[in-house]
Amino acid sequence: MSHAIIVAHGQPSDPEPAEAALAAFAAKVNALTQHVAVHSATLAAPGALEAKLDRAPENSVIYPLFMAKGWFVTSALPKRLGHHPAKILDPLGIDPDLPALTAEALQSELSDKHWAARSTDLVIAAHGSGRSRNPSSVALQFAKQLAGLVAFKSVRVGFVEEPPSISDAANGTEDQALCLPFFACAGGHVQEDVPQELDRAGFSGVVLPVVGELPPIRQQIAKKINEAFDSA
Repeated sequence: MSHAIIVAHGQPSDPEPAEAALAAFAAKVNALTQHVAVHSATLAAPGALEAKLDRAPENSVIYPLFMAKGWFVTSALPKRLGHHPAKILDPLGIDPDLPALTAEALQSELSDKHWAARSTDLVIAAHGSGRSRNPSSVALQFAKQLAGLVAFKSVRVGFVEEPPSISDAANGTEDQALCLPFFACAGGHVQEDVPQELDRAGFSGVVLPVVGELPPIRQQIAKKINEAFDSA
């Protein structure tokens, strides 16, 4: 049996709920993999990743449930692995199939609501960063690709940690609008910052699940994990 560990950031101020939520997510991915046992750990839970690595064979893979290949994926995660030779896969946010899979989920949402895309605004609420351009670049590139797949009335991007803000992006939208949180997990930013910013803008549309929880994504993660072992 091969082994994979899905790793997310977690919630440093209260690690256990995020750890439990990620474990439930990993269990659903585990049900979709072939001959691979899928585990999970958040970086914020002290010792959680190290405990999983202690029991993981050398040919294990790490799937980073992150939206950018930034500091956490390229520096913090390898440091936490130490001498364990597990292979770190590319994170969710830069998966080349992500825009098409998200478009599929958005089109399904539009169909359920009997909304035409050309009459619907899409607000993408992303993290951004005051220190690195990488997170916002990934979100903006994703938005550009998504706009080429679904002909929305407008596609707007706002950030938690840099301008334009989410409230700026959502300002002026009407009832027929969707907000897609460009996050891998529903942590503090999604539960607190995003709703506050949308309220500030008077947003009256529909807030979707985070990208990581859209219906096609678990299957895609399972596919990437399977492919990692197939190629090996």
